[in-house]
Formats: sequence, structure tokens, C-alpha cells
Amino acid sequence: MARKLRYALWALLLVLPLSGVAQAAVPPAPPGWSLAWSDDFTGANNTPPNSNNWIVDTGHGYPGGPGNWGTGEIQRYTNDRANLRLDGTGNLRIIPWRAANGEWTSARIETRRADFKAPAGGILRIEGRIQMPNITGTGALGYWPAFWALGAPYRGNYWNWPSIGEFDIMENVNGINSVWGVLHCGVNPGGPCNETNGLGASRACPGSQCPGNFHTYRFEWDRSVSPNQLRWYVDGQQYHTVRQNQMDATSWNNMTSHQGYFILLNVAMGGAFPNGVAGRGTPVPETTPGRSMAVDYVAVWTRP
Repeated sequence: MARKLRYALWALLLVLPLSGVAQAAVPPAPPGWSLAWSDDFTGANNTPPNSNNWIVDTGHGYPGGPGNWGTGEIQRYTNDRANLRLDGTGNLRIIPWRAANGEWTSARIETRRADFKAPAGGILRIEGRIQMPNITGTGALGYWPAFWALGAPYRGNYWNWPSIGEFDIMENVNGINSVWGVLHCGVNPGGPCNETNGLGASRACPGSQCPGNFHTYRFEWDRSVSPNQLRWYVDGQQYHTVRQNQMDATSWNNMTSHQGYFILLNVAMGGAFPNGVAGRGTPVPETTPGRSMAVDYVAVWTRP
């Protein structure tokens, strides 16, 4: 009976758009900036994201790469509409589910483009308007939504992390009212980015709690100032900065001198980050499946 009810719920979600979400188009470029790339996830309900823009990752890791995506997360990523779809109101939905046998499934996508980079003497700006899964408390244990970017040389290698760089633009775990912004670089363990933790900061979202509400998350790579800066924002408020002179020249060059970065969106379940924050293994039997991360848009701007 439980299995029948679960599939009935899936069927209902695939037919009906998820409501209560204000739709926003990609904002116009600020003065002096140029739009380099964007996706506002416009499309019919129960359709996949634009395959010209996105690659859908599946399974428990890249072929030949570390298991469980290198983080200890337990879900299996799929391209099923139950886990990944447009909702018909201008949003992408990534929805984790737990099957009757206890297996968790979810979704992860990454941009086909892998050349997002600050121009010489200029600035790169990566931004997304995102609603974290609307769940807190014990039912949220193990949820790990993320909006982030990886250095292009990771593709096809999968063992050169963290030297190629990782910018975590938005991370959240366990439904806590907080956004984390993190830089990963150098060597693991230790190194200039204190791996495996990275150089991070966190804060509560302004105006309304992070889970269940739309907020705008932004990352900037600024090559127009000396030393160069990496900056993290939520709703336009800066809360984290890493400067070039905080690390050795080799580590900085390894993460900034290659062709650029690709962008990822995913909702993991369990793994080192949520487990470490919770102080125990996650998810737990009380973790509630079916709470989606909604993405209104992702955009990349540059300023020369």
C-alpha cells in the first residue's frame, strides 16, 4: 500500500505544477555588465531542462571517479521526471525521493559550457535565484542542496580536486536557516584552503528564512582589484571574501589560470557535510522525502 501511495503521489506531482512560487525573469544586466549565459527554466510542466544548456549526471559518481561523488552522499542521481523537471511556472525542480526499499534518488545537472571565467582586469558574476527545500528540523536531516562551480580540468580527470578549484555559491544542510559560501583549492587534506572543509562562511538569509523561500545567491571573481578577490553574496549582501594574497601563488594560479568553470545544481542526501553538522549519520528514518529545490534562473555576467 505504501508503495502504491508513493507512486500515486509521483504521478500527481508530474501532472500538476507546484504552485505558490513567484516567477522572475533573468534580471537585466547591471550598467557596465554583459550577459554571458543564462537559463530561466521556461518550459512546459514535466519536461526536462534544456539539453543544449545542461548535462544530467546519473548514478553514484563519474565513471572512473571517486564513489559517492567524493563526498559520501548516498543518493543515486537519475534523469527521471520524478527527480528532475521543469514545473511549468518558470522553475527547475530537483526532488529527492526515498523508495520502498530505502534507496534515495535525486538529481544533479551541470552546464555544458565550462569556460566561465573572469576576463583579464574584469569581473565574473554567477547568480541564481533559488528556493531551498521547504523543510526544517528532524525531517530535514540529510538534505544538502547546492549551487556551485567546478574547474573545467576536473572533467575527464576526476582526481585533480581541489587544485582545480571549487566555488560553492550556495550550500545548505539539514534545513538550517543558513547559507554557506565556500572555496575549495590547493591540496587535500590541509593546504591553503584547509581541506576538506574549505575556506567558508555562513549567515542567515535576510528577510525570511533560507529553507522554503526564494533568495538570490551570487558569486563574484574580481580581477579588477589587487589582490584579486572572490566574493559571496545573498540577496545582494556580501558575507564572505577570499583574497589572492591569502594563499601561495601556485595554488591561486592552479584554480584561476585554466579555461574556466562549469556550474552545477543538485540536491544530495547525506554525506560528510550534513553528517558533520548533525553529529551523526544522515539521512535518518524520520527524514521526509519529496521536498524540492526550485531554481528560478541561473545567469552569468561579465564586466570588462
